[in-house]
Amino acid sequence: MMLAARDITLIGRLSGVSLTLRPGEVTAICGPNGAGKSSLLACLAGLIAPDHGAALLDDEAVTALSARQRAQAIGYLPQQGEAAWDLSVETLAALGRLPWTVGAAADHAAVAAALAALDLDGLKDRPLSRLSGGERARALLARVLAGQPRWLLADEPLANLDLAHQLGLLGQFRRLAGEGTGVVLVLHDLAQAMNHADRVVVLDGGRIAADGAPDQALAEEVIERVWQIRARWLGDAGQRALST
Repeated sequence: MMLAARDITLIGRLSGVSLTLRPGEVTAICGPNGAGKSSLLACLAGLIAPDHGAALLDDEAVTALSARQRAQAIGYLPQQGEAAWDLSVETLAALGRLPWTVGAAADHAAVAAALAALDLDGLKDRPLSRLSGGERARALLARVLAGQPRWLLADEPLANLDLAHQLGLLGQFRRLAGEGTGVVLVLHDLAQAMNHADRVVVLDGGRIAADGAPDQALAEEVIERVWQIRARWLGDAGQRALST
């Protein structure tokens, strides 16, 4: 199941963006503030209809799919996730099963797996109002994971998480990709993108400035051109740090 952007233009935010995303890979979308990262992710999720071009899922426009079809195929975590009610963590995660009608046993197993993957078993009965910012972020992601989407699109999923949970979550994204899920993450931390992504797409001014393997797309000359800073990479592959 391929997910692609074809000449997506969103006035004032994106200009002629085309790319084909591959299942089984972790793709990081990086760029300065205002580069169009969140807008591209929302277009890929079918939440925004572009002014020109289209987001395609197996050659069918994402916006043409029914809400149920889209929810079964694509899990989307926005930058500022919200919940309308003060639900327990387990009940919130169970909402991710709404697009499916496969039976209670399968639903329970999917919710339990999502809670375990995000280290939330001990918090499953706790209401959202009694969670820290990082715990709440993980609970909102559990709702997405419980839906078992073929594509996971997450906008800054590492924000508000401590380092241990950042690394744990990146490990879960890698696991999902290894199982064939397409994972697309908006990341501001270039070192995390360098060390944990299979592919990096760099946006600048609504256009693709670089696209490729992390060491190519985040080369020092690209960082200087796009972010307007001089920096250099330190360390070995998989453990790189950015020095400015």
